[in-house]
Amino acid sequence: MLGVVITGAFAAALTPLRNGGESLDEEAVAPYVEFLARGGVDGILACGTTGEGILLTIDERQRLAELFVEAARTHGLAVAVHCGAQTTGDTAALAGQAAEAGAAAVAVIAPPYFPLDGRALERHFQAAAGACAPLPFYVYEFEARSGYAVPVPVIERLRESVPNLRGLKVSDKPWEKLEPYLACGLDVFVGAESLVVRGLEHGAAGAVSGLAAVYPEVVAALVRGRTAELSGRAEELRATLDRFPFHAAAKVVAARRGVPIGPDVRAPLRLLTDAELDELTLR
Repeated sequence: MLGVVITGAFAAALTPLRNGGESLDEEAVAPYVEFLARGGVDGILACGTTGEGILLTIDERQRLAELFVEAARTHGLAVAVHCGAQTTGDTAALAGQAAEAGAAAVAVIAPPYFPLDGRALERHFQAAAGACAPLPFYVYEFEARSGYAVPVPVIERLRESVPNLRGLKVSDKPWEKLEPYLACGLDVFVGAESLVVRGLEHGAAGAVSGLAAVYPEVVAALVRGRTAELSGRAEELRATLDRFPFHAAAKVVAARRGVPIGPDVRAPLRLLTDAELDELTLR
């Protein structure tokens, strides 16, 4: 989907699952996307951290890309697909398929487990970006999940070697870890809800929020309103979800808000206990 303007509030979408988390719940994707659209977001990130992407098979991730793109087209939403995987081959295959499916952009996190040096990271991102070119490509920076940060000099070199590098999704916090990426001259999407307002004030292009997977209207209002009150509301809701296993809690709350999504998560993630279910309340 070339030519789509990628900016504003994006929901880091949940992945509907069934059969104890072993299978995709394909029928739930379209009504879930409708819920997100009604909430006022500008787009969706599929198969990211909130979407359990790293736990899904390659075939499942490719199928989800197709389902989200198809459902979002009805509502005029842009879909970015997270294609980061453990190997460069799998990452490139996912990126190429996302482009074929009609995604508006591809995002890739640095592979976890092995702390790759700058040269290895450059080659990895170059291969992924090349596989989806000329589709806009974003580096997904999340030190807490990959285990290491992508150095700013690597981003600067990628600007010279990757024509379709459009920007980054940065989920790092505190502010001191986010700020250096804002100086790279690329579009930056903020992942931490507590840093959205400050990021936007310093030139960020928008937010890609896990909270928006459940409360899209809150994050959409935050990105557009940029007030301390809206930021506090978002932080309060996020803190409530973070008291529990996040993916399971998010699915329970989404279901309570009318989304036809089950509580299933992919192992080794777990369901909420009965006590946790009783404790988790809507706000």
